[in-house]
Amino acid sequence: MAALCQACSTSSTRPLLLAKRVFSFTSSPYIFTSGHKISRHCSSFRASTFASASTSVCVDLKELRSNELVDLEYAELNLNHKISQEVGHVRIRQHVNPLSSSFSKPAPVPVWDEVYKDPSLPLMVDIGSGSGRFLLWLANKNAESRNYLGLEIRQKLVKRANFWVNELGLSNVHFIFANAMVSFEQLISSYPGPLEIVSILCPDPHFKKRHQKRRVVQKPLVNSILQNLKPGRKIFVESDVLDVAQDMRDQLDEESSVLQHMETVDTEDGWLMENPMGIRTEREIHAEFEGARIYRRLYQKRQLT
Repeated sequence: MAALCQACSTSSTRPLLLAKRVFSFTSSPYIFTSGHKISRHCSSFRASTFASASTSVCVDLKELRSNELVDLEYAELNLNHKISQEVGHVRIRQHVNPLSSSFSKPAPVPVWDEVYKDPSLPLMVDIGSGSGRFLLWLANKNAESRNYLGLEIRQKLVKRANFWVNELGLSNVHFIFANAMVSFEQLISSYPGPLEIVSILCPDPHFKKRHQKRRVVQKPLVNSILQNLKPGRKIFVESDVLDVAQDMRDQLDEESSVLQHMETVDTEDGWLMENPMGIRTEREIHAEFEGARIYRRLYQKRQLT
């Protein structure tokens, strides 16, 4: 991925990546730049699009907290106050045990033509979709070319995300309350269109050794992803915890006869330097704000010979 924009110098030590570099999975890279502004003294940068247009972005990086950076990254969705009384307050930092009996039942398969305007479009599945803003942003940018499905084990987050879907009037994104370890195969094998991308982004690390069997990337899920993924399509994984990232990398590298690690110019020690989707997840923003590194890998299913 070639660098398509250059930020000007700033006195802040807290970087804010408002120039969003997008790696297209079907065409050449392009750049998207938001025009959000925050008052006070600011730094700005200009970035050119394919249409040779340019946009100035004015931000004050001082005194911003990480949650404010998240709001700024997703500001164009305008979701801050769109919370229904039914959903109410949602705790984001809630950890659950996916091996609990309460999560052992597969999620019901939806009627896809009721969920999506066009269920034949290529599908991106985000396993552990969290608040859903990552997929909402992508769905808003690619309304006619791709469908998006978020699988999330915390039910309140799913309810709120689907509330936001309705508020935005989007017909190409949906969220399901599901344990991906149990439900992925049943859900995705029933989808009418091709599975194009699977992402697993900053999953719960389950640090204790006895709890690592709870991690989402396990052999059965990997097998199910590979069985449903079409040749030439992608798997994108990342974590701000090196041990978790290495665990995901090792399991996917074991499938080298089927999966090819995509080397790009923007790598260091085999890890992608930036999120290739063009928008950072909320966890990425919080982690980078705290000085953590994000470890990313992008894979492509090999073509049949």
